[in-house]
Amino acid sequence: MEERTSMLLQAVLKYLVFGLNPTFFVSLFCFMIAILLLIKLQTNRRNNPNLPPSPPKFPFIGNLHQLGTLPHRSLTALSHKYGPIMLLRLGQTPTLVVSSANMAREITKSHDVIFSGRPQTTAAKILLYGCTDIGFLPYGEEWRLKRKICVLELLSLKRVRSFQYIREEEVADLVNKIRQACAEHDDRASVNMSQMILATSNNIVSRCLLGQKFDAADGKSSFGDFARKVMVLMQAFSFGNFFPSLRWMDVVTGLIPKLNSTFRELDAFFDEVLAQHKAAKRNEGGHESEKRDFVDILHKLQQDDLLDIELNQSDLKAMIIDLFVGGSDTTSTALEWGFAELMKNPRALKKAQEEVRRVVGNRSKVEESDVKQMKYLECVVKETLRLHPPVALSVPRETTSGVTLGGYYIPPKTTVFVNAWGIQRDPEFWESPEEFVPERFENSQVDFKGQDFEFIPFGTGRRGCPGISFGIASLDYVLANLLYWFDWKLPKTSNRSAQDVDMSETFGLTVVKKLPICVQPILYVPDIAS
Repeated sequence: MEERTSMLLQAVLKYLVFGLNPTFFVSLFCFMIAILLLIKLQTNRRNNPNLPPSPPKFPFIGNLHQLGTLPHRSLTALSHKYGPIMLLRLGQTPTLVVSSANMAREITKSHDVIFSGRPQTTAAKILLYGCTDIGFLPYGEEWRLKRKICVLELLSLKRVRSFQYIREEEVADLVNKIRQACAEHDDRASVNMSQMILATSNNIVSRCLLGQKFDAADGKSSFGDFARKVMVLMQAFSFGNFFPSLRWMDVVTGLIPKLNSTFRELDAFFDEVLAQHKAAKRNEGGHESEKRDFVDILHKLQQDDLLDIELNQSDLKAMIIDLFVGGSDTTSTALEWGFAELMKNPRALKKAQEEVRRVVGNRSKVEESDVKQMKYLECVVKETLRLHPPVALSVPRETTSGVTLGGYYIPPKTTVFVNAWGIQRDPEFWESPEEFVPERFENSQVDFKGQDFEFIPFGTGRRGCPGISFGIASLDYVLANLLYWFDWKLPKTSNRSAQDVDMSETFGLTVVKKLPICVQPILYVPDIAS
């Protein structure tokens, strides 16, 4: 029977192949292939609902090649072609890029919890004590409690005001250093303001956190040196982040050994610093100083059993790294860009300087209360943050479950970037978006606190930056003093006009100026009232 069946099948095949018209056979074959493809397409649609549009991908690497050296610019250009939300595949990692104020609003207003996850990157897991910091800690009860401590106890407006004396002392030191440079050099000398601004920001944050500055000495690394190492390593390429199956390559490339080495240095540094800190407090004999730093505050809260969570030594160190990197680098970056934009726009520089000197008058000191009256300076700061958000691409989020956004399905465990740089240059919301025009904010209620989604330099929603007041206080006060005490020119040796000021960028955790801003200070001597 089996033999007869086999012979019958062979006869049918011979008839189909040789007995039919070849054209008919080819048509039948193509029809069958089309049916199979249609079935496959319908199956894919059922398994993969309506996903956002995607640029063409290469096998294996996906869209990694399209990021370029300045991803915030590359992704903005891609969004102009593929839409305000795009689903990319970076290696093996599905990645959503949001480049629209409306989509950012929908995320925050309708799906904030779902978009509040954090991908656990290779560097964060090693350098941030297993992601126990606030920035990379997974969304949940522990994260809520730690963030509550920061918002209510460390970064509240009242606490920011209590650190006014630190800002005043460090800015006075900055002004004195520039004065000294004016006195020691001829009228052709210049100062590296990028370097000075970074040092001042580091010192302010270091004193607020730990009560003292930690400058490099005896060949040891300073707090600022460690922070810079962390920032470089946090954005270093990791195979494990994009190709989980190739995470072993991070050992071969030397990334893991470098991360482990830096962590050991960093951990030993913090242990020594915290031990010195505790010893100094014991030597005070229990006397409660009015000038308390963040560590004092946390220890006092723990001692009085006022915290809803027990913080161990690792928790404390992870929070310190968060606060230092978030408070220092973003502030210094914004200051540097603001100063560079004023040098590039002499009209705005003159207008801001005239306002600062009019408000301060002939007094010998710029008060923080003066800064609140400087409305044009506030516009300069806002326009700087619009054009140059320190974190151009938000710290990545991760969807905790599947969700529909803008009519598209976003799968769970999708990495999400909000492109603040692209949103804040969207011509739909901003006239002449590429130009530095502080006046655009003079009669505008748009602010950067996370409710105006066309202007989100500090992020928005649950994962937005909790330290806005802390950063802005330093930014405003430093800039006001620089404008009050000095006139500024480009070095005579550069033979450049204001329009030649280099504004090229380097991408990292923050987008910084590629070249430092070097300028010539000219001391302003007000007629001090007696």
